[in-house]
Amino acid sequence: MNQLTTWNDTIVALATPPGIGAIGVIRLSGKNALSIIDLLFPSKKISKAVTHTLHVGIIEDGEHKLDEVVVSLYKSPRTYTGEDVVEISCHGSPYIQQQIIEACIKKGARLALPGEFTQRAFLNGKLDLAQAEAVADLIAANSKAAQQTALYQLRGGFSQELKMMREELVNFAALIELELDFSDEDVEFADRTQLKNLVDRIYKKADSLSESFRLGNVIKNGVSVAIIGKPNAGKSTLLNAFLNEERAIVSDIAGTTRDTIEEMLNINGVLFRLIDTAGIREHSTDTIENMGIERSKQNATQADIILHIIDLLDEDEHHQFEWLKQYESKIVTVYNKFNAYSKKKQTAGKEITPKYISVDAKDGFGIDELKNIIYEKTVGETVNTEATVVTNARHFEALQNIKDSLLTVQSGLAEKLSGDLLTIDIRQALQHLGMITGQVDVDRDILGTIFNKFCIGK
Repeated sequence: MNQLTTWNDTIVALATPPGIGAIGVIRLSGKNALSIIDLLFPSKKISKAVTHTLHVGIIEDGEHKLDEVVVSLYKSPRTYTGEDVVEISCHGSPYIQQQIIEACIKKGARLALPGEFTQRAFLNGKLDLAQAEAVADLIAANSKAAQQTALYQLRGGFSQELKMMREELVNFAALIELELDFSDEDVEFADRTQLKNLVDRIYKKADSLSESFRLGNVIKNGVSVAIIGKPNAGKSTLLNAFLNEERAIVSDIAGTTRDTIEEMLNINGVLFRLIDTAGIREHSTDTIENMGIERSKQNATQADIILHIIDLLDEDEHHQFEWLKQYESKIVTVYNKFNAYSKKKQTAGKEITPKYISVDAKDGFGIDELKNIIYEKTVGETVNTEATVVTNARHFEALQNIKDSLLTVQSGLAEKLSGDLLTIDIRQALQHLGMITGQVDVDRDILGTIFNKFCIGK
């Protein structure tokens, strides 16, 4: 469905999650929001009230009293959407909520599309496009890092950096175009050395922002961690130790885990999706177990990190799976049952040489250190949520295009191209910059895709 409808109408939607709760909030926005609430709230003329005020009373649909509510009034332009906005806080019965929404529709509103309130905020200049997308990220945030990163972008941190880059390029583009008006006089208004330094600086900034996408993707989507190893290596015990609860069944019987078990672990504000897999052995005659083994290999292939668990008590030295070698860059080898291994060696009077990384999942030895190792391998240093981290694939693609355009400008400067040709490439870079914030006309399909990801009511 095309979301770019006529913006002269009034929309309504439930702004709180569906289902039974203490209260529900129904939001109205548009030119008729105040006249609609006046019809439904006869005890007081809300349209005449002072903006940003609360009013208690009965919502009525003709002769039918629907609920006792609190009406929040926000008059244009100091509202989220830039339009008149009314929020009705009613009791949390889904039936009552639906009755009020239907009453609003009967009085002239229509049901809002996904993200339409935020889309109106963007189109009315209350937010730029990057900030609007940060709203969706903030709603979907499931960790501290994701929350703080989205909040920084919503406050305009990312947009401000892009604005500065854009302004500098616009100024130089204007000077170059001024030269074209005096082309017969062979005058240079734009210093080519300064332009080269500017393009170099903006390129480095765009490159730095695009490089941050790897971290941003981790913050936004989390990290998948596949726990693999031979049967009875202690994979399920390790999962339980990570979670500090008995999530997976642990048994001395080999092949207990037949299917994958997934759980979320928060390490320093970043989510890690732990995948406990079936034990892998080369020669099993059990059809179901073999299906589990194949699934384990698939999980390892798709995971961001592979924890390869090796049982120190296993006398068989052939621990390394041949198929794992191609994923060496994302493997963390973990030697398990260290305490039991140490006792066995001490009883035999043998010297103990700890392996890197050694843990004992059964009693929790080394688990915190292993968490830190996983975090450092994927995230690195502590996430700075007061700096711009690109979390959106659309922004990353635009930044890559900006870099390509700037490289073309650099090449043109080196070849001493004329101002009119340089201007074309600078304008191309400006176009890609504007696509991130919406400072240029953004394709309707792109806007539809962006705002369709929002929930209805936001």
